[in-house]
Amino acid sequence: MDDRGRIREAIRARGLLKRFADLVAVDGIDLEVAPGEIFGIVGPDGAGKTTTMRMLCGILDPSEGEAEVAGFDVRTQPEEVKRRIGYMPQRFSLYADLTIAENLLFFANIYHVPRDERLRREQELLEFSRLTPFRKRLAGDLSGGMKQKLALACTLIHTPAVLFLDEPTTGVDPVSRRDLWKILYSLLREGVTLFVSTPYMDEAERCNRVAFMDKGRILVCDTPEALRRRMRGDLLEIIAQPQRQAKDILSALSDIHSVQVFGDRLHVWVADAASAEPAIAAALAAGNVQVISSRRAVPGLEDVFVSVVSEVQR
Repeated sequence: MDDRGRIREAIRARGLLKRFADLVAVDGIDLEVAPGEIFGIVGPDGAGKTTTMRMLCGILDPSEGEAEVAGFDVRTQPEEVKRRIGYMPQRFSLYADLTIAENLLFFANIYHVPRDERLRREQELLEFSRLTPFRKRLAGDLSGGMKQKLALACTLIHTPAVLFLDEPTTGVDPVSRRDLWKILYSLLREGVTLFVSTPYMDEAERCNRVAFMDKGRILVCDTPEALRRRMRGDLLEIIAQPQRQAKDILSALSDIHSVQVFGDRLHVWVADAASAEPAIAAALAAGNVQVISSRRAVPGLEDVFVSVVSEVQR
């Protein structure tokens, strides 16, 4: 905290490490998240995202290091941390045999929310999640998107200062994804700090800052725009058939930094597109590969992530 008792960082971690027997799941990471920020953490399955989040929530004890959330130490003051946060895990974990309204009441009672405040919050949460018409429906009978909205509403019933969301839109239809992000943006306007893990790069683009995580380590952390500027050179997007043969040919060229498959497209990273394009066309033609289209493209965060991981692995 500063000299006026205000929290400088909503989340702060130093050397945070978690071991499970011989496995190091989180490897000495440092983090700072400002109050009112939306912070994204991106990485493949097994990168350590969920373990990091569970330590920050006071659910798992760190093996080493320290962390504070909302001004309280997660190791020595876990109950104080839990009173001030909301945590929404990956899997739907509410009570399927209770209605929407009953689930909200249950969680309000857990957090000792006074009745008048609970009624006000319940009405607000049902309205902005668009669940009011379904308040008497059993949670087990809800669609995937509605379950996620209910889980978020229950997480918010006690008005947390910091909200942890572990891949909140995985398996959710596009309309529900959009609705959930509208809700998250409305929380930002209320001053809530959001810590979100996501497998979707378009969602990472919505964050103030993004951390790339792999094998338990934070590889890089910055704004989406700054992360894109890390990429040096040009990106070519090529559709060619047969694709596997095209990838093998291009990967063997000396002037190409990397070749990655994105659906039916190849993302080819080169030092200079103007000089590389003739050599690429000649090599593919010599290999009897048909080029359907080739154009210069703007790199997305997925390109940046692949590039950063490749640099680390070299």
